[in-house]
Amino acid sequence: MEQKERISITVETTVPVSPELAWEYWTKPAHITQWNQASEDWHTPRAENDVRVGGKFSSRMESKDGKMGFDFWGIYDEVEPYRTLNSTLGDDRKVHVTFEPVASGTHIVETFEAEGENTVELQQQGWQAILDSYRRYVEKQ
Repeated sequence: MEQKERISITVETTVPVSPELAWEYWTKPAHITQWNQASEDWHTPRAENDVRVGGKFSSRMESKDGKMGFDFWGIYDEVEPYRTLNSTLGDDRKVHVTFEPVASGTHIVETFEAEGENTVELQQQGWQAILDSYRRYVEKQ
């Protein structure tokens, strides 16, 4: 059976902190639960993150009214501290995240393989909204 090639989607942002701090805000569960939502009516009540090759990450994402929720998880394939996080999600899609030092702080680029249920545009908007939430959180620290 022939496997269909997946579409890759890229979102990005720049945060005004060092790659080391950007990494900490990205990987520590206490921080993840503060920024990991696409809109104000969602939240992440718990997160776990074993940041090493073969380590698992998991976030419980729920609507604040309790009517919807899901576990978002994967396994790390490559970890280069303060630079790169590559992973495979629970549904076998690949995600690649880079942290690049720039004059204004750290530029983060996240590329992920699209899933088949939602439009590419909707997925791009949702992942960008989460990344924007991350940026706002970092700016307040």
